[in-house]
Amino acid sequence: MIARRALLGVGAAFLFGCAAGPKYQKPALDLPVAWKVEAPWREGRPDDAAAKGPWWQRFGDAELDALEQRSMANSPTLAMAGARLAQARSALAATSAGVLPQLGLSERAARQKISANRPLTNYASPNFSTVQNELSMAMTVNYEVDLAGRVQQSIALAQASVEQSAADFENTRLLLSADLATNYFNLREIDVELNVLARAIGLQQRALELVSARHDLGAATGLDLAQQQALLDTTLVQIDLLRRQRGQFEHAVATLAGIPAAQFTLAPKERELTAPPVPLGVPSDVLERRPDIAAAERAMAGANAQIGIANAAFYPSIMLGAAVGVDSRELATLFDAPSLLWSLGLSAAQTLFDGGRTRANVEYARAGYAATVANYRRVVLGAMQEVEDGITGLATLERAALQALTAVASARRVFDMTTARYEGGASTYFEVITAQQALLASERQAAQLLGQRLVTSVFLIKALGGDWQCASQACKT
Repeated sequence: MIARRALLGVGAAFLFGCAAGPKYQKPALDLPVAWKVEAPWREGRPDDAAAKGPWWQRFGDAELDALEQRSMANSPTLAMAGARLAQARSALAATSAGVLPQLGLSERAARQKISANRPLTNYASPNFSTVQNELSMAMTVNYEVDLAGRVQQSIALAQASVEQSAADFENTRLLLSADLATNYFNLREIDVELNVLARAIGLQQRALELVSARHDLGAATGLDLAQQQALLDTTLVQIDLLRRQRGQFEHAVATLAGIPAAQFTLAPKERELTAPPVPLGVPSDVLERRPDIAAAERAMAGANAQIGIANAAFYPSIMLGAAVGVDSRELATLFDAPSLLWSLGLSAAQTLFDGGRTRANVEYARAGYAATVANYRRVVLGAMQEVEDGITGLATLERAALQALTAVASARRVFDMTTARYEGGASTYFEVITAQQALLASERQAAQLLGQRLVTSVFLIKALGGDWQCASQACKT
């Protein structure tokens, strides 16, 4: 009868109780319907099931591919993110066990002496001191009735934490691969600049020999010779400065790939790389692809579950318990029928006054949820900005690169004409020096624009959340 009444009481609590936490709803965002783009841009479609890489293969550089694969295997940063994901999954498994009853087995074997001066319930009863054995064995079952949804909200929090950790892991992969590609392309851009300077030094050395010969014959002044020597010395200084920058990028690539910087070397490569065409979708697609946005959204879901956990403290905590076992003072009679004992019961605890602690915890959880909502909006706005910066940057750099090639061709013609006029005595050598400097500046600018286009392509791919499958067959690789 007691057990039946307890079960009826629990049922009534379920009928008249209410859920502890608010229902989670992702906040709506005011997003643009299209990007500010300049034609031609291909339309892409999001594919959450597909991996976010290997996007770097679109650049067609086998050395970069090998470095990216090595970084995925050896990066300690990625290993840390993987360990945090494993922790979150283990925490989810532990929390999910709360929906099941807990079984326990206890055994006791003791020889004990009972005090003769122990408290009595009846002073007319005699009090004795005895020495006896105690042998007991029992199996217990305990189950928490999730009246206010605390267990379910805890599971929801743990599930959101797993999904957030998984998104953080993917975001770490994306940032790691993007950082490595950025440093690699900066290094290759310096290789192109060094090649330009090497050719310029060869040209300037030949010009110095020519001026020196003309000076010996009296056809050139000492100022002409000094100017050419100064130009050559300045170019040699730039070589040393660029080599220093190249070394820094090389060390960064080594660290990102999980290789000690002292044991890593990248040979110079003069092969010109081209940036792949990056397809675009509508702005809302970015929300489905970027792992940092997914992580921020899962953080909101977890914070919402925290409200439910805090609110559950307003409701009673109910435990159902049962035990069955045997108890005897002799091993021979331990499993006899008279040694059998059992219990079945319900316990409930309800806080009546806590000085406002529970209410304060709920308000604290609500404020935490508001902070995650604000952070989600911040991440989304930042993502929109990054994509727009990448789109406009690539379009501008494309035009600038074409104009730079035209400027190089024009500077080369000016240099050839000025050199011919100087050899014919129609111009001063200062004009030749000026033409040499202009040609060198134009060629270095063209090399720098190539590197900026590659780096901006990496930036845009990262802003879009990784690799993309195109809606048209023309942009698939």
